[in-house]
Amino acid sequence: MSHLTHIAIDDAGLPTPTPEIEQERKVAIFDLLEDNSFVLPRADAVGPYHLFLAIRDRRIVFDVKTEQTSPAAEFHLSLSPFRQVVKDYFQICESYFDAVKKLPPSQIEAIDMARRGIHNEGARILKERLDGKVEIDIDTSRRLFTLICVLHFGA
Repeated sequence: MSHLTHIAIDDAGLPTPTPEIEQERKVAIFDLLEDNSFVLPRADAVGPYHLFLAIRDRRIVFDVKTEQTSPAAEFHLSLSPFRQVVKDYFQICESYFDAVKKLPPSQIEAIDMARRGIHNEGARILKERLDGKVEIDIDTSRRLFTLICVLHFGA
């Protein structure tokens, strides 16, 4: 029962994402809704949950509600710990998208491995920052990190 069944991103006021960013967003949300683990250890409200993500005052806002849209939890994380890893992730993604168009598979694979490594680092940072607020598995953390990147893109 402790999982997400709905995810919304408040992108009001953010620039229009590139097609690649929009695709990353759609895939991350789809994958999250298919399989995730999201446990609020100190919540009176029992899941499943709806998650609303936004950036306000240079902070990532996790607004968690029950399926009946009653408040379950809200927490804010500073963007600062994510800045460098998000920047690195966007740079390697750009290299990857360029490589797919013109490089041989062995070079594409090397870039993709580096991309996954940076993505894993971002997921690790997110999991640490969420410690005590919400318990998530690594796959959920990876997908949430992707959504943070999407939000960070416009912030």
